[in-house]
Amino acid sequence: MPRAGLTQTRVVEAAEHLADEVGLSRLTLTGLAQRIGVRQPSLYKHIDSLDGLHRSISVRAKVALADALGRRAWAIEHPGRYAAAQRAPFPGDIDDEVASMAVVRVLTDVLAGYDLRGDNAIDAIRAIRSALHGFIALETGGGFGLPVDIDRSYDRLVHGLLAALSDWGGEPGGSDQH
Repeated sequence: MPRAGLTQTRVVEAAEHLADEVGLSRLTLTGLAQRIGVRQPSLYKHIDSLDGLHRSISVRAKVALADALGRRAWAIEHPGRYAAAQRAPFPGDIDDEVASMAVVRVLTDVLAGYDLRGDNAIDAIRAIRSALHGFIALETGGGFGLPVDIDRSYDRLVHGLLAALSDWGGEPGGSDQH
C-alpha cells in the first residue's frame, strides 16, 4: 500500500533535493527511500527505476533551466538539477526532447537577434553553454579563490560573449580555412 500522500511528483521532488545535496551521481534509491521514510521497494509504486528517476529529474530540470536561463544563481542553488539539465535528451523520449528544445529555443531566439541561424547558431550555442557551464563548474567546485568579485567576473564573461556574438557570422580563421 502506498504511503499516504506519496506521489510520483513528491518522490521526484525529494530526489531533486537529494541530488542537489549529494550530487546526481551519488543519488541512490536507498538514500531516497531513507529520505522519504519508506522502504526502497515502496519507491517502485511511483517510479520504474533509477534511470527513470534520472530521466524525470532531467526533464523537470530542463524545463526549470529554460525558465531560469541567464540566472546563474539557479545552477548554484540546485547543482543536482543543473547537472541533470546538461544531459542530452533520452533517445525517443518526447517529453525530454520537448524540454531540451525549450532551453535551445531560448538561445536560438536570442541568437536570431544577432542574425545567427543554422550551423552558426549551433556553434554559438555550444560556445555559450561551454563558457557558462565552465564558469558555474569552477564556481561551485571552489575554483575561484582570488579576491575579485565573482559576480563581476561573470558579468564580464557574459559581456565578452555578447561582443563575440556580434562578429560570429564569419568563418573561423577567415574565409581561406577549411
